[in-house]
Order: sequence, then structure tokens, then C-alpha cells
Amino acid sequence: MNAVVAAVIVMLVLSLARIHVVVALIIGAVVGGLLGGLSLDATIDAFNSGLGGGATVALSYATLGAFAVAIGKSGLAHALADRALAMVGNQDAGDAPAAASKGVRWLIIGLLLAVAMSSQNILPIHIAFIPMLVPPLLYVMAKLNLDRRLVACVLTFGLITPYMFLPVGFGGIYLNEILMANVADNGIAIDGLSVIRAMALPALGMLVGLLIAVLFSYRGERHYDLTRIERTERVNTPYSGKTLLIAIIAIAAAFVVQLWLGSMILGALTGFVLFNLSGVVRWKESDDLFTEGMKMLAMIGFIMIAANGFAEVMRETGDIASLVQGSVATIGDNKALAAFLMLVVGLLITMGIGSSFSTIPIIAALYVPLALELGFSPLAIVALVGTAGALGDAGSPASDSTLGPTAGLNVDGQHNHIWDTVVPTFLHYNLPLLVFGWLAAMVL
Repeated sequence: MNAVVAAVIVMLVLSLARIHVVVALIIGAVVGGLLGGLSLDATIDAFNSGLGGGATVALSYATLGAFAVAIGKSGLAHALADRALAMVGNQDAGDAPAAASKGVRWLIIGLLLAVAMSSQNILPIHIAFIPMLVPPLLYVMAKLNLDRRLVACVLTFGLITPYMFLPVGFGGIYLNEILMANVADNGIAIDGLSVIRAMALPALGMLVGLLIAVLFSYRGERHYDLTRIERTERVNTPYSGKTLLIAIIAIAAAFVVQLWLGSMILGALTGFVLFNLSGVVRWKESDDLFTEGMKMLAMIGFIMIAANGFAEVMRETGDIASLVQGSVATIGDNKALAAFLMLVVGLLITMGIGSSFSTIPIIAALYVPLALELGFSPLAIVALVGTAGALGDAGSPASDSTLGPTAGLNVDGQHNHIWDTVVPTFLHYNLPLLVFGWLAAMVL
């Protein structure tokens, strides 16, 4: 069996069996390395050499967690939650007026969707908003019996669809600097090609998945323990006009610094220091708050570090190229089969690596010449490579598009990363994306 396929399968099976994702990634990497012909020492060396690639991201999320805790102490997100709670009423869970509950339910879903989509372009902070905004809303969600699996699907849609369809913000990086650049480097004239047109059908597939999740799969109620939320989240955080104003200034400053210097670490630290200087966070408690915040997003950091080690082992085996070439050998001149297999291979690679942005350079050099030989149009090739890269971002245990939602939804321990985020997003997005991506490759 191909080493990459085996490694990804081992990692996914262990994750589904509720083995921690970091452990699953390490075991999957060892299995893949040994099957790929590497010695145990060489596998470990490759894994260790890849760990550094995730260190920056891990530190970014750690400092972001500290900033999020400081924002929570200011009461900004809780002011929003209090407003929503007032709209629902102060009844016990399940007793709120039906009309008010339904209205607030849609308000929360719409707010989270809008913020998630904006985080990719208008305010390019990616998952940074989740630990700030989502935990204070958990109490309101529980009062509404809102299924957190639905919220995970909404957040993941907002984190992925904009970058794979709109060439601005992170989408400008993915579509223009990575996708179109790699397609051009491998022999396609991209002048006059509309990347938006190429990715429209795949984006429609994502929308179909979202509508299924919202209107059918998770429209029912799911009950959560309010006392567990109260123990872990500051439900009655005091706030004033001053603390809210300082929070807004700190967020704006962090945003400006992040864009100016290109560093999420320095942006988050700037915001945290402003909270200290203003007195919202007292100096004597800043150390404890910083540690608390780092713990909140520590899981994401360790998973991202382990995922980079996993990816490096897969590259060292050389079996990514052989996986694609092996698929080519079974295709012949069947365009429909070729498109399907290329998408499936892209899904497997991204599921393991956890990054669509890293998958494109790996597959473009192999996919573009093959697609040209089979007679795919330039627009169809862009759609094929772009979709193959995006496939697996949703539904990957190691993707920040799934880790981010879990970090916000599981602060009270009532939301499982694999069964409540990974599996729902895989089913609702990867399956429609396979269908619509294949359709785009065939009709464009």
C-alpha cells in the first residue's frame, strides 16, 4: 500500500477511535515512514525536522489565546452575549419564548457566519476571532439548545469558502499567489482566465453542504450542561463603558500591528499589553491570565506542530508523487475517471497535511501536465487543481479550519473535536466538493 494512503488511514482511524490527534499523527507518520522505505531513525529525523515549521503558528495561537482571555475579562464579548440573552429571556433552558429563541438562533448563526467570512478578507485574522467571540456565546447557545455541530459547520464554511472563491485577503494568496502561479509555472497560459469562474461550482458545493447542515442535519435541539459552562466561562463578567472602549482600541491596535508587521504574535502581544497598561488586566494577575490563555489554544499549537512533522515524513518517503503517478496509470484516456481520482488524491494529501495552501505546490506539477494531455481546458484545470487543494481542509483533524471551531466550542469540554467538528464538516463539505469539483472539471 502507498505510504501516504496508509499513514492517513492510520491517523484517521486512530482519531475516530478517540485517540488524541497528536498521538494519531505521530503513529501515522511512523507507519508511513516505515512503509515508504525509511528506517525508524530516518523517519524520526524527518519528523523532527518538520516540527519547526509549525512553531510559529503554535506560538501565534498561544499569544492569541492570552489576548482572547484579556478581551474576555474586558467584557466585550459578554456584552454581546448579554444582549442576546436578554432577547431570549431569563427562563431556564428550553423555556424561552419560541419566536424570540428562533430569532436569536438565526442571529447567532448569521453573526458567526459573517464574522468567519470577513476573517478571510475584510479583517484577515483567520481563526483569531473564535476564542474571543465564541466562548462567551456558549451560555446563550445552551439556553437555545443550539447544536454546536451546526456552529462548527457554519464556522468552517466561513473559514474555507471565501479563500477558495474570492481573490482577496487569504483568497488572494490561495487563488492568485499559489493556485494561478503554480498552474502558470507548469505550462498553462493564465492571461484572461477568471479564477472566480473556475471556482464558482466548487464554492456552490460548499454552499449546498452548509444549507444541508443548517436546514436538515442539525436543525433540531441538543442539550448542554449549563453548570459546566458557568464553571469554565465567565458568564457574569462585569464590564463598563471604559472597559468596552479599551477592548475595542486593543483589538484595533492588534489588527493594525498584525497587518503592518505581518505578525499575529506581535499583534496579539500589543493588544495584551494595552489591556495591562489600561488597568483592565492588573499587573499582578497578568502572568496567570497569559498562562490561562496559552493553555486555551495549546491543543491547536501542538497539533499544528505534529502535523508539520507528519507532512515532512510524507515528503521524505517520496510516495506523494508515486500516489499521483499510480493513479495516472489506472486512468488511461478516461477524463471523468481522471478528474475523480485527482480530486480523491488531493483529498488524501490535504487530510494528512492539514493545509490546502501547502497541497497546491505538491500536486500542481503532476496534475497540470496530465490534465493537458487528457484534453482538459485551462479553466477546467484551474478548477481541478484548486478544488483538489481545498478538499480535505474541512474534515481534517489537523486543519486549523476544524481546530479553530473546536477551540472555541470545547472550552467547557462538551464538544468533541473528531465527532462534533471533523466528521460533520467532512460529510457536509468534502462530499459536495467532490461532486461539484468533478462537475466543474467536466463542464468548463
